[in-house]
Amino acid sequence: MTKNEPESLAEILKKFNPLKDKYVSREFQKYGYDLAVELGDTSHKSLYIKLAKEVPRPILEKARYFVKDANAKSRPRLFMWKLRELRKALEKKTETSKK
Repeated sequence: MTKNEPESLAEILKKFNPLKDKYVSREFQKYGYDLAVELGDTSHKSLYIKLAKEVPRPILEKARYFVKDANAKSRPRLFMWKLRELRKALEKKTETSKK
């Protein structure tokens, strides 16, 4: 599996621990929690779960890879900044295509 390919359902189920993940019932919840852990911001895990539910996954992945490759003091802050920039670019692109 390469970096850009999503995990298969079988791989996700292999990692699933019913004692640890007992409150996770949807895929976006698991993705949001894993994102919070990766960024080192577990105190705001509900924010990342909400983002995983509402924001398109390719945008989240681009922001995630941007933070992963960067050397930053505050990874969560850099993630939110990049996410905001990507969303602005997407809105601008859709505005120009409507004209």
